[in-house]
Amino acid sequence: MENKNNDIEFTDEEMTVSLELEDGTNVTCGIITILTVQDQDYIVLLPLNEDGKNEDGEVWFYRYYEDEKDVNAEPVLEYIEDDDEYEMVSDAFDEYLDNAEFDELVE
Repeated sequence: MENKNNDIEFTDEEMTVSLELEDGTNVTCGIITILTVQDQDYIVLLPLNEDGKNEDGEVWFYRYYEDEKDVNAEPVLEYIEDDDEYEMVSDAFDEYLDNAEFDELVE
């Protein structure tokens, strides 16, 4: 399943993406990072409420594709339906967070 209806915006050093969900609702998400796991890119999104905040700490993972031949093409996001793949991305994100926390301590 692909989500091609997304708009990426740059605002105040923060990137966001607007996703249209299967039920037709739109959700704005902050882009936390793009991870590469086993030669596949994944995007980590933080869903935001109408006030631009995330109150529950939930993040969403999607497969992420860019068209290298067309820099103006919209990126494509795909749902991760395989539990093992999702767990692999979740572990990579946990490692990313551990490294980010370590970097903050060093600085």
